[in-house]
Amino acid sequence: MNALPVHPEPTEGLRQAHPERVVVQSAQAFTWPIRVYWEDTDAGGIVFYANYLKFFERTRTEWLRSLGIGQQALRDATGGMFVVSDTHLKYHRPARLDDELLVTASLLESGRASLTIGQNAFMRDSNLDTTLLCEGTIRIGWVDALTMKPQRIPQAVLEALK
Repeated sequence: MNALPVHPEPTEGLRQAHPERVVVQSAQAFTWPIRVYWEDTDAGGIVFYANYLKFFERTRTEWLRSLGIGQQALRDATGGMFVVSDTHLKYHRPARLDDELLVTASLLESGRASLTIGQNAFMRDSNLDTTLLCEGTIRIGWVDALTMKPQRIPQAVLEALK
């Protein structure tokens, strides 16, 4: 797959909503291209609904990587890792084999031990127009990798997300 240019843009408009939580008022989204392959489709020829979660996971990983946060390196250095604790998805239209998707990720809320990420999957057509296929929010929590107990997100990670 030919990679499209990736343009991570900084999050803007943070305000203090609660002493331990930051709510993002206005955020620019990180965008990652995804191509639909046979393995992504179901018997009806459309993307199997659960695969949008995979697309969102890949995009979150690449977003963090673009900010200098490699998840394996972070785990090795801190002993912690992110885990998904909550998902909410709404499906609007199906994607099909060979469709080119643009999947976005943007920080909606930051707490001491969790982040809420807004994500969308768009189909891009030959005119470079986009159509919303799926939208969701994903909450990820920071845990000790051995005990799986919640911990505070490392300050360096929170700083990189600002």
